[in-house]
Amino acid sequence: MMMNLQKDCDHILVSEEEIAQIVSDLGKRITADYKDSKRPLLLVCILKGSVVFMADLMRAIDLPMQIDFMKVSSYGNGTVSGGHLNIILDLKREDLSKTDVLVVEDIVDSGRTLSYLKPYLLSKGAADVKCVTLLDKPSRRTADFTPDYTGKVIPDEFVVGYGLDYAEQYRNLPFVGVLKREIYST
Repeated sequence: MMMNLQKDCDHILVSEEEIAQIVSDLGKRITADYKDSKRPLLLVCILKGSVVFMADLMRAIDLPMQIDFMKVSSYGNGTVSGGHLNIILDLKREDLSKTDVLVVEDIVDSGRTLSYLKPYLLSKGAADVKCVTLLDKPSRRTADFTPDYTGKVIPDEFVVGYGLDYAEQYRNLPFVGVLKREIYST
């Protein structure tokens, strides 16, 4: 099965080894930035795509932390954003004002999701909200948003793997690959 999924990729954009190095580097930066904070660190994973990245990232951060999850939908037909945001699973916490929130995202392209989530979490009482993303596609940005931590800037290509999907497939690939156009344009 994995070989069939790999054959649907035109090429590997970010290898397993490069992902491991990116995650390690991000973990060191986040550890250094938050080590003197008086508030606990709360990683908020944006489901579903970010779960693989967050699992690795939390092990690379050498600090006490908590984790939580949000599920947000902004995609319409699978390849093009629908333009509006639906919060499907929200945070239900009383301690947001006592935490440093770090939103964990797999990829930032339009920036609309995170440009909405950051002020939303602040309005819910979060003391501080920052964002870490594995991948950033600034060429697709339509909202005024810049991640606080970026693993790798990538070109405007349709990518899958390492949590990223097309039609709920390909999340289990251990690398980030560029999906062949004929797979998603039929």
